[in-house]
Amino acid sequence: MTIETHLSTHLTTQLTTAIPSPVVAAWHLGPLTLRAYALCILAGIVVAVWITGRRLVDRGGTAEQALDVAAWAVPFGIVGGRLYHVITTPQPYFGEGGQPVRALFIWQGGLGIWGAVALGALGAWIGCRRNGVRFLDFADSAAPGVAVAQALGRWGNWFNNELYGRHTDVPWALTIHEWDQSKGQAVRDAAGNPIVLGTFHPTFLYESLWCLVLALLLVLADRRFSLRRGQVFALYIAGYPVGRIVFELMRSDTANKIFNVRVNVWTSILVFLLGVGLFALFAKRARVAEATLETSHHPG
Repeated sequence: MTIETHLSTHLTTQLTTAIPSPVVAAWHLGPLTLRAYALCILAGIVVAVWITGRRLVDRGGTAEQALDVAAWAVPFGIVGGRLYHVITTPQPYFGEGGQPVRALFIWQGGLGIWGAVALGALGAWIGCRRNGVRFLDFADSAAPGVAVAQALGRWGNWFNNELYGRHTDVPWALTIHEWDQSKGQAVRDAAGNPIVLGTFHPTFLYESLWCLVLALLLVLADRRFSLRRGQVFALYIAGYPVGRIVFELMRSDTANKIFNVRVNVWTSILVFLLGVGLFALFAKRARVAEATLETSHHPG
């Protein structure tokens, strides 16, 4: 057996045992184009709002209030997510040969979760003020739903054949095609077959599963422990980066770095520390409030 034949046989065996990836992620219906990435994000938003509504009722609110607040949080979150992506990855838009107008093409992928949470929280705060909802009650209600939304949104990356890890031949390896992002489909060779780049770690799947586990842990912690107002949200802020750091270090796509470490790793570390700080802050605020109330009931 020649080396070429051996390599071809090995590659064929590897691909047949790997997780397949789509070759099409956009469907044209006349003037309308449906993109799988956008549909996954939309599905995540719908599920998150539903979960938030169910949980907000337990905190004295209504499902309708959750929807009203989400009407502010979602647009702010989308804008924030895109801003974070463009700021941390400016080359495709403002670098050499870049196209600034593509910064507006959200449907082609590219939403940074940190920007989405930051501006989404601002939008939620505005929505809470306008609808008579305590912001921290809404944040605690929304935290598990946001994690589930992230889990669903990551499948948009699967459709787009992006955000994968290093080369691997493990049984759950992911087949990746050469991709034309503007057309939303795999590049094909002269014979019309999709061009396969190889098999890689499915970091999108790892993160999706981690987000589902995180959502479950948040719900369980909320039910089993006497958490203070805002602490469920703080646990989400601290918990998500724990997995994200691992998955970022596994990824093989090009990324901007600081001291040879991916920007998103540094951001994850800072957000983790922020979550821990908020958890402690909300606990302290609750203790101070309880002490003040007790003093007012038993003066002198």
